[in-house]
Amino acid sequence: MRIKSAIIYQFRFYFFFIFIYLQLQNALAQNIMTLTFDEAVRIAQKNSPEIQQARLALKRSQELLNAQEAALKSRFSLTLEPLFYSHMNEFNTFFSRWNTSEIKSSSGLFIISQPILLTDGTLALRNQFEWRDSYSEYLEAQSKTFSNNLYISYDQPIFTYNRTRLALEEVELDLENASLNYQIRELLLERQVAQSFYAAYQNRMNLQVAREEYQNREQSYQIMRNKVEAGLAAQEELYQAELDRTSSKSQVQNEEVALENSLDELKRLLGLDISDEITVVTEIEQSTVDVDLNKALEHGLKNRLELRQRDIDLALSTANVVRASATNEFRGNISLSYGIIGTSEQFSDLYEVPTKNQRVSLSLEVPIWDWGEQKSRIRAAEASVQQNELSFDEEKKAIIIAIRRAYRNLQNQALQIDLARQNVEMAQLTYEINLERYENGDLTSMDLNLFQNQLSQKKIGLINAKISYKMQLLDLKIESLWDFEKDHPVLLLNNDG
Repeated sequence: MRIKSAIIYQFRFYFFFIFIYLQLQNALAQNIMTLTFDEAVRIAQKNSPEIQQARLALKRSQELLNAQEAALKSRFSLTLEPLFYSHMNEFNTFFSRWNTSEIKSSSGLFIISQPILLTDGTLALRNQFEWRDSYSEYLEAQSKTFSNNLYISYDQPIFTYNRTRLALEEVELDLENASLNYQIRELLLERQVAQSFYAAYQNRMNLQVAREEYQNREQSYQIMRNKVEAGLAAQEELYQAELDRTSSKSQVQNEEVALENSLDELKRLLGLDISDEITVVTEIEQSTVDVDLNKALEHGLKNRLELRQRDIDLALSTANVVRASATNEFRGNISLSYGIIGTSEQFSDLYEVPTKNQRVSLSLEVPIWDWGEQKSRIRAAEASVQQNELSFDEEKKAIIIAIRRAYRNLQNQALQIDLARQNVEMAQLTYEINLERYENGDLTSMDLNLFQNQLSQKKIGLINAKISYKMQLLDLKIESLWDFEKDHPVLLLNNDG
């Protein structure tokens, strides 16, 4: 009876100590940042250096597209030459004598030019105004005149590809590729955060299991101590119980160190200050999720960003074939202009007798022999197209394999959770039965130690199985771009064009 009262007293004292310890932990936790997985992902997307680089690349591509589109609008330019002066003594071969001339002038050129995207031509309105004061020693002549030349012109390349349209399409594809890369980086970052987050959570749960084990060791130690004091057990049994308790306490310390190290790694990934105090919480008790493999394959093949990137690579390599075909090509240009020019010594009489200026020209550039340069460049560009076609097919196969692998792993992990849960239940019952045998003196400390270790391992195994299931579910989400847990797409590509 005295032994039973002592044991009850020891238990009360022990649980009072645990209660005080938990209260202190809660007080300290008020200054600790508690992170869920979604919160960790949001912080990482804001602070991650990789995401920041992808965001800057996206901004760069957007600004290049803005510049290319701005270049298609009407361009206004004004060139001024307020002062020009020339005093020269030149030899005139026709008259076989030297002639001194002097010129003073001021001029300005105003141009409005409009690129034509449809034809790759350029329409321009030009106005050139000039005042000139010239003197020639040979004829003793001096002239002061105003002139203004106003005309409209159009230049049209022929027998060649539309360079303006091709340049615009390439910049648009570059922007789309940067946008896809940004989204891919976000998905990959989510996977990295998940690995680091659940590693920290796993260490936290391992610490919890180690503390539970330590509590059990403490309980068995107190039982054995009371039995030894009552002369019901040998002294070496108490030594073994104390050794087990010390080893368990050491394991708690090891798990505390592992948890702190994993939290530091998580803070580094999230871009938080290393001195910040954080902890991780999550829910991994949810039931398994129904997954449709055919739906995962169909959605993944339709929306995977990498496939669209391979399409973009193929389009860009096709554009290089067009550009290579224009190497030393036969091409021409049609140039048209029409306008009027007025000249007078008086500014007010500038257009009193205007003169029409008209010009039509057709120029052709005919290559004769380029030593095979064009053919070699075309073959090189076509080889690049074939490479990208093969890359597309291989990417498609890799996506199918990755989705099938993620599906199989997920199904297997669901079975592992059920098995691990049954193992924990059996290990718990086994430990409780043998603890009672230990209290009755039918079991040694070393034997109880084996059952305690078994229970701890099974608990850790269940935690690991649940975390692995979460990781496999995330892996399938990234591979198929369909969130089966929430039953909605992660993102959608515009497949209309």
